[in-house]
Amino acid sequence: MTNMKIKEVMSAVFEIPVESILDDSSTDNLENWDSLRHLNLILALEEEFGISIPDDEVGNLVNYKLIQITINELVK
Repeated sequence: MTNMKIKEVMSAVFEIPVESILDDSSTDNLENWDSLRHLNLILALEEEFGISIPDDEVGNLVNYKLIQITINELVK
């Protein structure tokens, strides 16, 4: 459930179909993933899951898998 929600948030922020968010989606292969949208993604994820992502983690969340791992850790 959490994984689908992450993909839905990413889809909304990057303005692409949810089906386009793959396990290997990253800043390298999603052309809409720029620094401003990265910040919007972090804020949207925090709001969606009711969490606070530590500042020192924000810059490391550069692909779907890392985001998934981090969110799953924080939601526990």
